[in-house]
Amino acid sequence: MGGAHFAFTDRWGGVSAAPYDELNLGGAVGDDPVAVRTNRELAAGRLGVDPGLVVWMNQVHGRDVAVVDGPWAGADVPAVDAVVTARRGLPLAVLTADCTPVLLADPVAGVVAAAHAGRPGLVAGVVPAAVEAMVGLGADPSRITARTGPSVCGRCYEVPEVMRAEVAAAEPAAWAETSWGTPAVDVAAGVHAQLDALGVRDRNASPVCTLESGDHFSYRRDRTTGRLAGYVWLDRERDDA
Repeated sequence: MGGAHFAFTDRWGGVSAAPYDELNLGGAVGDDPVAVRTNRELAAGRLGVDPGLVVWMNQVHGRDVAVVDGPWAGADVPAVDAVVTARRGLPLAVLTADCTPVLLADPVAGVVAAAHAGRPGLVAGVVPAAVEAMVGLGADPSRITARTGPSVCGRCYEVPEVMRAEVAAAEPAAWAETSWGTPAVDVAAGVHAQLDALGVRDRNASPVCTLESGDHFSYRRDRTTGRLAGYVWLDRERDDA
């Protein structure tokens, strides 16, 4: 049985120039495509995975999930916000710059998922949709390990009161207040509440707030900026090596 691997990047150790400095892994933010490709190769190399096997998404803040068994053919990457696989050794990736990256794994069933949970995705239920797809491939929520990476925290994610009410109606745990006393949303807290309701007990959340951390990209802070990545994969079994 192969073990699960989870990884989240910061902004350092790449080749992109300002304002994408340095390790921008997002290909649709205006950065030099050659730099992005180099950064993806650098990140994969440090993780010990094949950069050509990493499955990326065309993220659109929805709840659609794709079940995959290999990288996309050609350059046509579908618009989804979660990918799931039962192929051991296949790395899945999610891009963020304030949204919550969600990595999920059931090593017993050999199933992993990566999901992009921003405020709209939280309300739409992208994480429950990803877990549902995992269960369809044999995963058991009680065996799933969940990791959420750096994202904007509830003390910093200011939103209009109407928006906070809308999000809280879908997931009450996401209700928050900024450190200066205005309405806010805590997406990571909402994600963990959804996972808990689904029976996913083995969970861990990054303490890093992207808006507060100069070591991480933040769209709310900088607007034109790079993207971080979260990666999840399972070890290949010996007879599949």
